[in-house]
Amino acid sequence: MTGLDNQKPSPQLTLFGDAEAIRHLEQAIVSGTHWYIALLEAIGLWTTAEETHDGRTYRYLIDGGAFDWLLLAERLCETADGLVPDDERNELLFQGKPPLNLTTDEFKKIIGRTKYQQYLNYFYGITVEEALMLAVQQEVRKERRTLGLNKESDYDNEVYQRIYGATKAVLLKCFRQEKGYRQLKSIGLTELKEFTYWLFKYRLKQCDKARVASDTKKALQQLKVKGFSNGLVTNELSNQGLS
Repeated sequence: MTGLDNQKPSPQLTLFGDAEAIRHLEQAIVSGTHWYIALLEAIGLWTTAEETHDGRTYRYLIDGGAFDWLLLAERLCETADGLVPDDERNELLFQGKPPLNLTTDEFKKIIGRTKYQQYLNYFYGITVEEALMLAVQQEVRKERRTLGLNKESDYDNEVYQRIYGATKAVLLKCFRQEKGYRQLKSIGLTELKEFTYWLFKYRLKQCDKARVASDTKKALQQLKVKGFSNGLVTNELSNQGLS
């Protein structure tokens, strides 16, 4: 499997690199480096794109291009138990709020250019796409309440129709056929992330540039409303004139 930096390291080198990343995280914190900086440095050293640890499968690279860096951060924080403040760790992992406000250049320099680009793919392809669906869902709910329609069972279909021009069921079937996945009644979190990334790329192909730009701005505004306006994300919002 291709590693996080689009290389194909041998299993021995991968294990060594990841063990070194974990060791660096612990030693750097003990030596006085701020835990968040040490964490980013460890992420920069990490090479495995997917692993199974303690019975749980971690897929850090979605569809070969979108880096779920917070999932890797969660995995690494578990190895540094007792060295990372619980409140700061939880704000990072569950709210996307880092304890230090680094510039884009600082963040990119620490984790590396390739991982940074993969982070952007995840941010726009999954985080922003989820925010777009939420924003449109709120629009649909508001419209229906205005009309006195309170039934919420088919909100999803309306949202997917407005954004992608087809129902969720049809799109999910197409996605699974393309990927060679089984057509199950349920969907796991990892597959859902991959499906969302697929939807993002599908939307880029189907919509004109003006529509894509408008939807992206709407989604970024939704993220800002939800509180995703700290740390690294501030730079992404600023780039769109939303800070």
